Amino acid sequence: MTEQAGRSNGPGGDIAALKARGDALRQAASLQGAELGSLLHAALTELDAALEALVALTGPGAGAEPGDPAMHAERRLLHAVFQQVPMPLFLLGEDGSVRRVNAAAGALLGSGPGYATGKLFTAFVDLPSRATVQTQLAAARRTGESQQIRCRLLVREGPADAALTVRPVSVRGDAGQLIVAAGLRRPNASGTGAPYGKNQTRDDEAADGQVAEVVQAMTRRLDLVIAATRILLENVTYSEQVALQQYARLLSRELGAWVIIDVERGKRLRRQTVTGPDTPQAEELAKSAGATDPPPGSAPAQVHESGSSLLVAHAEDSGALGDLRDGVPLLMALGATSLICVPLSDGERGYGVLTLARQADQGHFVMADVGLVEELGEQLALAIRIDRLFRRRAEVADALQASLLPRQIRQIPGTQIAAVHIAGTVDMDELGGDFYDVYPAGDGWGIAIGDVCGKGQDAAAVTAAARHSLRVFAHLDAAPAAVLAGTNEIMLAEEFGGRFVTALVGQLQWQDGVLQVALGSAGHPAALLVRPDGRVQALAGGGLPLGIFPDTEPAVQQLALEPGDVLFFYTDGLTSACGPDMVYFEDRLSDELAALAGESAEVVVARVRDVVMDFCSSELRDDLTMLALRV
Repeated sequence: MTEQAGRSNGPGGDIAALKARGDALRQAASLQGAELGSLLHAALTELDAALEALVALTGPGAGAEPGDPAMHAERRLLHAVFQQVPMPLFLLGEDGSVRRVNAAAGALLGSGPGYATGKLFTAFVDLPSRATVQTQLAAARRTGESQQIRCRLLVREGPADAALTVRPVSVRGDAGQLIVAAGLRRPNASGTGAPYGKNQTRDDEAADGQVAEVVQAMTRRLDLVIAATRILLENVTYSEQVALQQYARLLSRELGAWVIIDVERGKRLRRQTVTGPDTPQAEELAKSAGATDPPPGSAPAQVHESGSSLLVAHAEDSGALGDLRDGVPLLMALGATSLICVPLSDGERGYGVLTLARQADQGHFVMADVGLVEELGEQLALAIRIDRLFRRRAEVADALQASLLPRQIRQIPGTQIAAVHIAGTVDMDELGGDFYDVYPAGDGWGIAIGDVCGKGQDAAAVTAAARHSLRVFAHLDAAPAAVLAGTNEIMLAEEFGGRFVTALVGQLQWQDGVLQVALGSAGHPAALLVRPDGRVQALAGGGLPLGIFPDTEPAVQQLALEPGDVLFFYTDGLTSACGPDMVYFEDRLSDELAALAGESAEVVVARVRDVVMDFCSSELRDDLTMLALRV
């Protein structure tokens, strides 16, 4: 039912209004707290209206001309009467909208007399009673007879039981107007009921109580902002959806409202989370509401498009949030009568909309609530921005790191090769410079492992250049000395900002059933040879890192591998792993490898990885890379 339902122009308009009121009665009957007796009476009243509308369309009086112009003197008299009557009075137009309220009515609503002007009177009626009140207003207008209506009005302190007296009034030319007098009982200071409008004195104790309430409210709002900030800080770079759900639950609990968060995805708003009271019925409703995105033209869509907040203290349009899949307006299903929508914006970009919908018993939203919710919305937008920024950086880092390491390590005939790479835990957001590779080289195979000085994207660029240079020069001349010399020239020519590379390169060939290996080292930790009987031999290392001096002589060594031999390569992240009492894993490496003699290459790297991670309590200062080749 839209805010225009119930407004009519002529018999055709009467039929449309009648249908709209009938739909409203059906929806109201399904709401919790609906008074079925009042709804039945209203339905019978609408049946009478249907009969009269039928007569109006088919009888001799159909299509009568409107009356004469209004008389200004009578309107001035009406205005004077309004100002003198101490009871809350509302003057309604033919369409059911409020044309004027007196001072007592403004005080009842907690606003100035001009606030209600132009709004449907039913916007100030609690949701389950709206359809009934709308029907009774139409009946009074149609029959010209007074109506007595019992309902709950949305006054300053929240919903209050009221008795409305509706009386048609006709100023020449303005047929169909109604005067609504609101009578209700509100508690006085002693807790007993007193009619509205009776003077009540407020002593110093009551004034002090109000000051205490204000201070308490300010403290609660400050606590809310702090709690909301903590949720976002704890979830940053972790999960955007988790943060949104926890944020919504916090706001719903502390502000006594349904909370809806819509986020822009694919250039349109998508409903991310809906949270309300902690009841099974509310959970089911939240699931249903979460399955429907806000349609174009809805309040969230308008706020997202304009970038401006929206406060609807007394919601007239039940379709402001769109409909559920069964056609019931979401605002009505939530039982909400007051609404705030604020954009999720960091000042540069809009990410979505934060919506709070409050039921009548929690009171209506005011301007002070808008400022608070806007601040919370800005916090949430900044958190979304940071989370997505870190997520993109992580994705880029993962993609770049993957490009530096082979997706699947190549196997050399007659050998088992296994490798493992573990990123350092101290600077997890920075790319490391470790790399390894196995590739065809001349008549045999090439194997390489290396480490670039430093971390970050610049170091990753150097890593990529070094790895691919080693491959290229291995095709020209597979000898390790030639491969390292050519790579050194590339490193010096590119001027990588003083970054250097340590590398260990091997050339492998099968000759007469024996695997011949030539190793060349450029400042890299020496490889270890593990014999099947448990002997561990450190091979020649040394040499100067690449990218420092034009003339560099790598350390070169020749050896032959027998069946069961394991050649173990690693970066300095392994030996620099630190345990309790500042003991380094380098002192334990040989013993651990000796205990693994005769094991497969996969078992060797897996066992060493587990031992070193346990040794340093999973706190790695640097990236750790290992590669094992077993004949």
